[in-house]
Amino acid sequence: MTQKTTAQQLRSFLMGVAAFIFIGNVAELYLLDHFEQAQQWIPIILSAVGFMVTVTAWQYPGPKVLATLRWLMVITALASIYGMYLHFSSNYSFTQEINPSFSAMEAVWPAIKGSNPLLAPGILFLAAVLAIAGTYKHPALDNVK
Repeated sequence: MTQKTTAQQLRSFLMGVAAFIFIGNVAELYLLDHFEQAQQWIPIILSAVGFMVTVTAWQYPGPKVLATLRWLMVITALASIYGMYLHFSSNYSFTQEINPSFSAMEAVWPAIKGSNPLLAPGILFLAAVLAIAGTYKHPALDNVK
């Protein structure tokens, strides 16, 4: 049995947490029926792909796999920010519709607290950052230039 270094244990922990977040997110989105519109499939697909790539990089790390993971996590993080924008803009539009007398600034706070949770898409950002952190100074990337 080989001894794992603290860095290897930390990498495994980060990859495991990221994989758990991705698969948990798929389950949550399914339970919320978050697949009625085409845009709602984005986090489901990114979470499923994120789970598969994270588990692959965790179990079979190699330069190409880790590079692929990093790029997909950047895309996932950007999509997470886009999801936050979509949630906010949907809430903002609804607030403006039911309160037409609200000024643009008056509608911001109700939009932040609206029915589409503003920070919910941020879970993908967290998972992406954790997965990227799991590749930090990875030995498989030592000889890559």
